[in-house]
Amino acid sequence: MSNAIYQQQVDEFMAKIAAKNPGELEFHQAVREVAESLIPYIEENPRYKEAKILERIAEPERVILFRVPWLDDKGNVQINRGFRIEMNSAIGPYKGGLRFHPTVNLGILKFLAFEQVFKNSLTTLPMGGGKGGSDFDPKGKSDNEVMRFTQSFMTELFRHIGPNTDVPAGDIGVGGREIGFLFGQYKRLRNEFTGVLTGKGIEWGGSLIRPEATGYGCTYFAEEMLKTRGDSLKGKTVAISGSGNVAQYACEKVTQMGGKVVTLSDSAGYIYDPNGIDAEKLAYVMHLKNVKRGRISEYAAKYGVEYVEGKRPWGVKCDVAMPNATQNEVSEEDAKTLVANGCFVVSEGANMPSTPEAIEVYQANRILYGPGKAANAGGVATSGLEMSQNSLRLNWTREEVDARLHQIMKDIHTTCVKYGRREDGTIDYVKGANIGGFVKVADAMMAQGLV
Repeated sequence: MSNAIYQQQVDEFMAKIAAKNPGELEFHQAVREVAESLIPYIEENPRYKEAKILERIAEPERVILFRVPWLDDKGNVQINRGFRIEMNSAIGPYKGGLRFHPTVNLGILKFLAFEQVFKNSLTTLPMGGGKGGSDFDPKGKSDNEVMRFTQSFMTELFRHIGPNTDVPAGDIGVGGREIGFLFGQYKRLRNEFTGVLTGKGIEWGGSLIRPEATGYGCTYFAEEMLKTRGDSLKGKTVAISGSGNVAQYACEKVTQMGGKVVTLSDSAGYIYDPNGIDAEKLAYVMHLKNVKRGRISEYAAKYGVEYVEGKRPWGVKCDVAMPNATQNEVSEEDAKTLVANGCFVVSEGANMPSTPEAIEVYQANRILYGPGKAANAGGVATSGLEMSQNSLRLNWTREEVDARLHQIMKDIHTTCVKYGRREDGTIDYVKGANIGGFVKVADAMMAQGLV
């Protein structure tokens, strides 16, 4: 078939998605990006078309929406919304993070859950896809307020999750503190100690390398992409957005592999350190963000480097860009600026951080582009390894977990190459990740009938 016919089929499919899910723009964006890769493949494999697998994957198996009442430190009643999207369980229990942020809504969580299905499939581990969270904002809240909120949140959520049903993890706004409070409440309500949440403390069921996993995995994936051109991260200048967990450990691993990270950011702006953010400076960032909970501008004041308020770091000259902050943070103009400044690798640590227009720029210029569902799968992969350790009632060493993570990222890259190689020998990682993630889930769904 011609590209025009495929595009017409995509448009018709998306019209149905938009009609059934009005106003959920991020979800529409995520589904369209996948449909554009999959519809030509499905036409070549009509068994998937006859079973309407794509239509079924785009429909959550279950959507849970609930209220979360809690008391603030002044004794006032506050009300937030809680969500859990149980998207697909064809290859294993639902697996995906919880996000606490004021922007959380149904459309964003459905987009994240949809992406999670493909990402989890790519890891080769037996995990379905899900996502959840709340419009609660932990910033500026006391530990006691966060505890009261999370306990109220889990008092409803606990009835829908379990180690063989749905295993949530952390995401934006949900770190070690929040996971601890959530796990404590689950244990109290169910009177059992099980691996129901991942991202736990190492002393009570967590896995070594889990905090580092997304950032490390994103870096490993960038290295694998560079290897296809006989290159490596050594000597490369790297621009990273964000300054949270993913950005911190991507910075650490890039530095260990011989690259130089020159930017970090938060919602207020970014810092540019042309000398590179070495281990000592990164330790300061980790204390600033994880303990002090300060702003990245304080780094600029301490080290006497440039701070750019209200902007993202994509105007800085770099070889490699790692968008590690949030969705749609790289626009078409940003992508053009990156290419003009010599960037030829983009490895996404965040979920869908590049707009569709930005992705078109990447692909038109044949840069090495690792989409989030492949490049940032290290986090959920290590969550899967944490689940395995919980089931076995043991802990693997740091070296064992890191080696398994590294191998998983290599395997994901191999899958992307298998399904994404173009006729000219270059690799379309978007197509490779989408088809590679789809096939395993689709075959499982067909084997299990109309469920």
